[in-house]
Amino acid sequence: MSCDCHDHCTIESNGRESASHPGWRRALWIALVLNALMFVVELSAGLHAGSVSLLADAVDFAGDAANYGLSLAVLGMASVWRSRAALVKGLSMTAYGVFVVAKAGWVLHLGSVPEPLTMGVVGALALAVNAGVAVLLYAYRSGDANMRSVWLCSRNDALSNIAVMLAALGVFGTGSAWPDLVVAGVMAALALSAGVTVVRHALSELQPPQPQHH
Repeated sequence: MSCDCHDHCTIESNGRESASHPGWRRALWIALVLNALMFVVELSAGLHAGSVSLLADAVDFAGDAANYGLSLAVLGMASVWRSRAALVKGLSMTAYGVFVVAKAGWVLHLGSVPEPLTMGVVGALALAVNAGVAVLLYAYRSGDANMRSVWLCSRNDALSNIAVMLAALGVFGTGSAWPDLVVAGVMAALALSAGVTVVRHALSELQPPQPQHH
């Protein structure tokens, strides 16, 4: 995305847009509010429907809202603080993946079957929200580790919502909880993969510069 002088956009030395761009701050606020609202919606729907994938997605919305708030808190700070924020977010994404695996195992043990209609409707609503956020953040996907982590979160969320809707169809067609559990497993894999990627990126930014030998 090119910068407009009227936006007072600053450019980092590597040519990418700085995290201090006002459009980045505005995008984070919008994403924060939408994710907080969807956490409430999906938590209620997940409990009502007995769906692991909806509950997992609700926890993901809560984590994303907290992550957007963390990103806002470190705006304007030194790059080391943004990298540290990205490290925290990467670890939280990894923890979320572990939680989903544990929750799916518990539901499998209980043998309960979720309600597919609620899963499908709420999954479609969540997809619309996450797709909008992903489009909003797309221009900032190539920034530092902190900006990249936000983009990865929004991308994974949209993919997860599509998977929830497919799980709803699967539960409706089979009368089994397995489609819901399989999708929950895919969501966990996405979270774990993205979390490891962000952690590695953040740690590389936090490494002290190597002395140059002449």
